[in-house]
Amino acid sequence: MLSETWVKHLRGSFKGPCKYPRFKKKGRSDSFTIDNSGKPIELNGWCHKLPFIGIVKTYEPIEATTQKITISRQAGDWYISCSYEFTPVSTPKTTEVVGVDLGVKTLATLSTEVVFPGAKSYKKFENKLSNLQYLNRNKNIGSANWRAAQLKIAKLHTKVANIRKDVLHKLTTYLAKNHSVVVIEDLNVRGMLANHKLAKIS
Repeated sequence: MLSETWVKHLRGSFKGPCKYPRFKKKGRSDSFTIDNSGKPIELNGWCHKLPFIGIVKTYEPIEATTQKITISRQAGDWYISCSYEFTPVSTPKTTEVVGVDLGVKTLATLSTEVVFPGAKSYKKFENKLSNLQYLNRNKNIGSANWRAAQLKIAKLHTKVANIRKDVLHKLTTYLAKNHSVVVIEDLNVRGMLANHKLAKIS
């Protein structure tokens, strides 16, 4: 048991810029960071020896040297992320300046007449998502079947989001490799996507 003096001291220490510690809830934004106290962490190939954990296998080979690693879980899968230094290599540009016309039916149309179609990932998996949510309607919250159904729904949502990210990464990579200056029109795409009918198209 703590004395009354210590309790007052602890309460006073959390006033001002300091706050009471907020503990993470299991199953919500699961992540943790490994800091090797300034010592480099070598990531080589498919298997990696991490401090405090041991051998970890990845689905893709990684070649990097870092000092801090963050491991997070998303829809039942674990991901590893880190920052490292590298030397950028410039690529020859086909056109110095390019204009980008953002749209809804198509993701982007360039002034060089190159068209990037939208992912339309949500529209492709809308029926499957509705079926999973329909089958989950009568399950008891917290039960094993409910958790399994929630995991399937989360995996499908993650798949839809990853398809959109892949399309965006391909567009930005193409622009960065082939053009030095990118001009984008002043269009409120976020406001257009607020319309649920237009958001399904993208």
